[in-house]
Amino acid sequence: MSKYVLNKFLFTVDRDPELVERYREEPRATVEWWESEQANRILGCHTGESSTWLRLDDDEREALAAHDYPKLFELGAHPFLTLTLFIAMFERDHPPLGFQTEYARRLAAFRLPYPDIAT
Repeated sequence: MSKYVLNKFLFTVDRDPELVERYREEPRATVEWWESEQANRILGCHTGESSTWLRLDDDEREALAAHDYPKLFELGAHPFLTLTLFIAMFERDHPPLGFQTEYARRLAAFRLPYPDIAT
């Protein structure tokens, strides 16, 4: 598992309104593009600095491409990062607090101890 890369995806996409919309409309293509073009970029560093080894595993890639936030939680994605990104994408399709209620309902089956979110 590559929780660091998974959380990096959630963090970087959520901070770019254009990427939020792109991920909402074309999730699979956005995940593929991000992994090939952005995953190895070193955040907070000048352009041109990057690593070469960071990548999502198949389960993470598929959960992101399917917008499957319960699976992302199960895989150890940080719930705050998941919630804020998915609110940005889907809150407009629900009544006030409707998406947050749906998010909680879909995660209600999880019991303590919750999946480990440490990277």
